[in-house]
Amino acid sequence: MATDFCPVYAPFFSALVCFSIQRRESGWRLTFCCCPGMHQRDRVYMSVCIGASYGTAKSGVGISAMSVIRPDLMMKCVVPVIMAGIIAIYGLVVSVLISGEMQPRMALFTGFIQLGAGLSVGLAGLAAGFAIGIVGDAGVRGTAQQPRLFVGMILILIFAEVLGLYGLIVALIMNTSGKVDDINKLCPLPSV
Repeated sequence: MATDFCPVYAPFFSALVCFSIQRRESGWRLTFCCCPGMHQRDRVYMSVCIGASYGTAKSGVGISAMSVIRPDLMMKCVVPVIMAGIIAIYGLVVSVLISGEMQPRMALFTGFIQLGAGLSVGLAGLAAGFAIGIVGDAGVRGTAQQPRLFVGMILILIFAEVLGLYGLIVALIMNTSGKVDDINKLCPLPSV
């Protein structure tokens, strides 16, 4: 029985972070809200992956340009690409937690909490990925010209990575606070 606390549309808010790009055999498919066959973890994870993929691509272009001039520094300057990949792991952790807690019968505030947790890690990961990409690109190109810039690049990359970590911490705190103690008391089953 749907109540004001547990309307039938409550799981929708848990699944609202559902703008997704999925890789299929036929190519990339752009998908919007609540598409059948797409898991919630794919939806939340996607916004983080945009930032991580941008950071990887932008830093990768800088590494490619730098390795023409100084091929000996290529392995040393792969750090921005690794740090951009770590951002995607933050989104994976939160999306697995959210998808594991989705139920057909859930409280409305739980759906809103999970939406906020997904947006928290997603937008923080997006911002961190963009920062890592821009700093990584400029940093590896500068390191090719002056190797002493490497330490400064690493410090700035750490500060950019922490932006994504803040989003992960907030999402984990939000997700743990959105649990209902007794769902049967808040959302009673319909009597037959």
